[in-house]
Amino acid sequence: MSIPKPTMSFWQIINMNVGFFGIQYSFGLQQSAVNPIYDFLGASPDQIPLLNLAGPVTGLLIQPLIGAMSDKTWHPRFGRRKPYFFIGALFCSICLFIYPFSSSLWMAVGLLWVLDAANNTAMEPYRAFIADKLPKDQMPMGFLTQSFFTGLGITLANVSLFIFQKYMPEKPGSLPYWVFGSFFLGSFCSIASVLWSISKTPEIPPTAEELAALRAEKGGILKPVVEIGHAIKYMPRVMWNLALVYLFQWYALFCYWQNASKSIALSVWNTTPANKGLYGEAVGWTGLVNGWYNVVTFLSAFALVGLAKKYSAKMVHLSCLVLAGVGLLIFPHIENKYLLFAPMTGFGIAWASMMGVPYLMVVADIPKEKYGVYMGIINMMIVIPMILQNLSFGYILKHFLNNDPRNAISFAGAFLLIAAAATILIKVNKAKDDVLISLSGGH
Repeated sequence: MSIPKPTMSFWQIINMNVGFFGIQYSFGLQQSAVNPIYDFLGASPDQIPLLNLAGPVTGLLIQPLIGAMSDKTWHPRFGRRKPYFFIGALFCSICLFIYPFSSSLWMAVGLLWVLDAANNTAMEPYRAFIADKLPKDQMPMGFLTQSFFTGLGITLANVSLFIFQKYMPEKPGSLPYWVFGSFFLGSFCSIASVLWSISKTPEIPPTAEELAALRAEKGGILKPVVEIGHAIKYMPRVMWNLALVYLFQWYALFCYWQNASKSIALSVWNTTPANKGLYGEAVGWTGLVNGWYNVVTFLSAFALVGLAKKYSAKMVHLSCLVLAGVGLLIFPHIENKYLLFAPMTGFGIAWASMMGVPYLMVVADIPKEKYGVYMGIINMMIVIPMILQNLSFGYILKHFLNNDPRNAISFAGAFLLIAAAATILIKVNKAKDDVLISLSGGH
């Protein structure tokens, strides 16, 4: 019999999630800085998708395995989830420090693989950490606090690109000084924020019965793989519905992140990466634009809980995807750099939904002893579309979109609208709606 979880105060929930800030700073740099670094190191536009394969592949392999392993872990001193996101944050910090010293394209690609593996090691147990610690009525606050810190971390990463690019001197050679400044700051934030959360938040120890069950389990190193297969076989239907939405949603997002800087460079500055000075300005402005949508994310994250309660999580997510899709269709046609913030406002609201609302849809259907493995499976639903994008979009961009990054952004907008249409197909019965209302704070 499980023991009721104690209610946590607002500041305890904030302290618990501060570590997510550092993890998301790193992801922010990957979204906005890594592809321009590839451009500076000589990559062609159609090579970019394949060079980004590290993130989704490591996510596919690592997050479900780490999730299943953390479900079966307990140490009286180090806990269950904490060892995983500490080790992940430590390696992430080291990689961010080394990354600006990349002297070749393949060195940068290799470091991205290690960086992504570290990020994914930290990310998945953090999702399960929320489900472990919070009673059901506080889970929306926990997951959407992670959305808040997602927005804050990625905002600082993107704004740092703009500030360092604007005020640091040019550097002769392959990578400019602003890359060093942004990545060094990320290296500090990654480990410092996770250490803060670890020190402030104890984990809930398993009961004597749960501990005995953990110790009695057999299966060796293949046990996590068996657990993942079993969990997929018996996965709730709503998760299969969500997988279709994610197929188009995450394919589209990777198209945007890979092409935003080059699209802005062409539409606003009428330049390409060949002109390092002007392209550096475009990258800095892209950082500011991406920073803006993440400001919108952390400002709107908590409001989405109330909207999900009033209109259902399904309708909230559908509406947000439409906002983002229309925004990306408009984005590549804007020639005034200040007007770019308008479509990104809708994109930011959608990003807040993507980071929190889908978890509200499914968490009530997941058994608590499987939180880790199912959070990892949700991540598989994210990274499989990304892998498909990395493998296919270079060909699509070269042969159908004229290697034009502006066409890639329009393509992403169309896919987000298809994701919105797929959201309509999600079947949520009345009982699940009542659970969501309860989770969102209703009575």
